[in-house]
Formats: sequence, C-alpha cells, structure tokens
Amino acid sequence: MKRLAVLGHPIAHSRSPAMHNAAFAELGLGSEWGYEAIDVPPEAFAEQVDEMIAEGFVGANVTIPHKRAALLLADDPSDAAREIGAANTLSFGPAGIRAENTDAPGLLAAIEDDPSGRRALVLGAGGAGRAAAWALNDRGAEVTIWNRTASRAAELAAELGCAALPEGAEPDPEECDLLVNSTSVGLHAGAQASSPQIATFKEFGFAADQIADRQVVVDLAYGSTETELVRAARSRGARTIDGLEILVRQGAASFEIWTGLEAPLATMRRAVQPQHQ
Repeated sequence: MKRLAVLGHPIAHSRSPAMHNAAFAELGLGSEWGYEAIDVPPEAFAEQVDEMIAEGFVGANVTIPHKRAALLLADDPSDAAREIGAANTLSFGPAGIRAENTDAPGLLAAIEDDPSGRRALVLGAGGAGRAAAWALNDRGAEVTIWNRTASRAAELAAELGCAALPEGAEPDPEECDLLVNSTSVGLHAGAQASSPQIATFKEFGFAADQIADRQVVVDLAYGSTETELVRAARSRGARTIDGLEILVRQGAASFEIWTGLEAPLATMRRAVQPQHQ
C-alpha cells in the first residue's frame, strides 16, 4: 500500500482523505493507495515527517499551521514553493523530501481565465494569501494586497513586487476585476443579514453591493454551507469560485504529482461535498 496523508493541527475537519480516496477508487487504485489525516502540533511536525518516511509513506499534503515548516524541511523545494515561502505537497523518495506548492496552480486552474492585465485584490497576507498573490502576480495580474495588519500586506507586497493598501485604507471591490478572499471572514453564512444585497463585511470595510456582475470572486474559505461572501457575490451576478473548488484543484495537482495520472475532478468534487462527509 502506498500511503499518503494530510498533516495539520487541527485536522479532523479535513475533506482531503475523502477526496483522494474517492479518486483512487475511481481509477481502480483503492487497494494500492491510501490517504489519511494526521493531527500533529507544530513542535512535533519534523519528527512526524521522519516517522512517516520510516514507515514507508510516499508523500503528504500539509495544511495550517505547517506550510512554512514543510518548506524548511525540504531537500528539494520547487521554485514556486521557495518564492511563495510555503509548501503544501511533500514527496518522499531516495533523494530526500521534494516540496511543492499546489495552492498557486490550483487557484489558477479554478479561475480558468488568463488573469494577465486584470486588477486583482487579495484579502489577507497569510499562507493562502501569499500563494494567491504570488500566482496572480506571476501571471501578470495587477495585484493589490489588503490585510488587517497593514504592515504584513506591505511586507508581502515588497517581496512579490506588487502593491499593498496602506494603514487605514479600506479595500474597494469596485476597483478590481478579480477579488480573492484568503481570510476566514465571512466563513459563516450571514444569518444576521436581511438580504445578501445589503450584507456588510464589516471587517473588510466594504458592502456587498460594491460587488459587480463583471467580477470574479474567489473565497478560499469553506464550511458546511457557502460563505457569506460567495452568496452575496452570486446575488450580485458575479462569477464565484468557492473554497471547495480550490481544495479540489490543489488536491488534483497533488494527486497528479504523486501518481502521474490525470485526477478525476468530477469524482473529487462529489467527495468533498458536505453530504458525503
């Protein structure tokens, strides 16, 4: 059995095992490949990876809070992982640990359209925001980063060669073509809002009615229901991409790295839906 896992803390909520095991079953590999979730606190991460290698695991996905640590462990980091400063996909082999970042190509695959020359606003400067900003900037988008702590946005923007909103400035969706939320704001559907059209994302500082039908809105967060941001953007006629689609796309990229086979996207999408958990 070729063993894989996702490492995180906490990790019980992860839909990656269901997604990958469904993909293996679809391709007739269920008896040859297996994928599980392992909860590992930050202080035990390096030891856990060593144990997995000793036990014969062939690779792992890495999620919060280990993506930076995963990169630092790597013997052979990809250029993208190095430039982003984080890795979410590890492969274990005779030459050591190969580290890659599939968050960036996963985002681009989900967007589908070429972002070159488009104005992109990335909300958040954490690990997911770094990958999103790097991917869009690398493809020629005009990227601006907003973060609650403006200094973090400024630091990331300086690293990537893009723009950041200064302290006190509020993000304005009307000034972008592509909006990517990498924060957890709006994760819980807006039960208090009387309608999505007037729902206000107070932590962002903008209102839902500032979103237009010409825009693409991506929310990297996902839960048991669609996020308030996705619901509001859809009501405004924008094209929306939710966190589950991003999960599937980055997972498909990892799947193809490990197996060399084309990932069965439709099967993986079905497997991550809440009713399948």
